[in-house]
Amino acid sequence: MKHAIRFIAISLLITSVSCVAPKKFQDLQAQKAICDDKNAQLESENEGLKGKISQMQESDLKLNETIFALQDTIELLRHEQSLLNNRYADLLKTQEALQTGSRKEIRKLLEQLQQNQEALQQKETQLSEAERALNERTLAVQELEAEINERGLAIQRLGEDLSERNQKLVALQQALHQKDSVAKALRKKVADALLGFEGKGLTVTMRDGKVYVSLDEKLMFASGSSAVDARGAEAISSLAKVLEQNPDINVTIEGHTDDVPYKGSGQLQDNWDLSVKRATSVVRIMLRNTGIEQSRITAAGRAEFVPLQSGKTPEARQANRRIEVILAPKLDEVFKLLEN
Repeated sequence: MKHAIRFIAISLLITSVSCVAPKKFQDLQAQKAICDDKNAQLESENEGLKGKISQMQESDLKLNETIFALQDTIELLRHEQSLLNNRYADLLKTQEALQTGSRKEIRKLLEQLQQNQEALQQKETQLSEAERALNERTLAVQELEAEINERGLAIQRLGEDLSERNQKLVALQQALHQKDSVAKALRKKVADALLGFEGKGLTVTMRDGKVYVSLDEKLMFASGSSAVDARGAEAISSLAKVLEQNPDINVTIEGHTDDVPYKGSGQLQDNWDLSVKRATSVVRIMLRNTGIEQSRITAAGRAEFVPLQSGKTPEARQANRRIEVILAPKLDEVFKLLEN
């Protein structure tokens, strides 16, 4: 579920900023790929660490059982050592009492004493080995506990990092949602302001979080001309009033032509020149007698290379000859979130 939410959020981000500068768009894609790879790696490491901890806990239980068994063995050996010490003392007393007895009895007692001494030495060796094994096991358990603690701290740090990333993702989603809300409200304002022009060579649409105002050539220009007709100038002036009241909107004005080569004269050489000249003509009308900040506006010529229809019919070519005014809410807040 978390992967789905991340994917939807990042998709919304990529879709929302698809018309931002190409480098910014590529940076967003790279950051999304890095985030997805990092999240997959962290989840894989987390699963591996859980398995490791489970194995360590099981090993710890077995070590504790072994330690308890060794402790029991040590206690038993110590008890047997005490008994042997007592037996050895008794034999010494008996030896002293029988020193005047027969050599045979003395030899027998000496043999028993030797056997007891060897048995005692063997038990002492076993006790020493058991204590050494116990110390080694204790040291191994301590090292294992230290490793478990270190792994736990690493998992905690990874969890904190994931939590921080999720918080940034939520903030980014909220910023994008706010941008879409602004775009929807802007579309309604523009549509209301241009109500008398819709269906008469002007359309208002919304795509990718931006508002597109498309003005046909028949509303704006005479054939091959960059001078804006009176009716088109009226529509641009109505749109400028809305933009003047909404200073947080960036404006891009694009000129588009059909694929018929330009055959005019003067400074215009081809469809590139014509499309740019038409865009700048619209900019001048938009800035006339308004308080719109000029840095908000971008004029661009697209010539015939972004057609609405691909056909060669008069109707298709007429549809391609147009001015598009693209209105986009500023993305400063979104960019700040991406930079952090």
